[in-house]
Amino acid sequence: MADSSEQKAWREGGCACGAVRYRARPAAALALYRCHCRDCQKQTSSAFGLSMFMPAEAFELTQGTPRKFARQADSGRIIDSFFCADCGSRIYNTSAARPGLVNLRPGTLDDPSGLTPVGDVWAARRQDWVDLLPGGVAYETQPDDLTALIERYAARKAARGGAPDASPEAGDAGS
Repeated sequence: MADSSEQKAWREGGCACGAVRYRARPAAALALYRCHCRDCQKQTSSAFGLSMFMPAEAFELTQGTPRKFARQADSGRIIDSFFCADCGSRIYNTSAARPGLVNLRPGTLDDPSGLTPVGDVWAARRQDWVDLLPGGVAYETQPDDLTALIERYAARKAARGGAPDASPEAGDAGS
């Protein structure tokens, strides 16, 4: 991967109350997709959750200590969900099934604008009024292999000169 300033750009984020803060490099993300599983629907109080998989080294906590809740996902995998103990905002997940990766909830970025998912997971559980992403990768349940999503996201980044999405001018901190 190119070692461009976009690749090094950190963006800040955190929970709703500000007790837990982090910085992340969305340009290092491997995939961004919508998850329609019941857990995501419940946790977001909406039709789906956004998932941004990235290498663990592209994410770091800068303030506060999130609380951890271990749960069994619809897929049967154990997921460690990290959230603010004060306001309840879920910030990220990890799983032993995918070591070295963090699943960031990109809506917790201070400026999540410009981020565009490339696919849908757990499409079998999506709400009737939610259409699949046009031209996106779709899985009926949880895929064992995220290769198609990763390849689609990489193709989007390549088409945009290495940037996954429009990069906001505000919110980028130096590397």
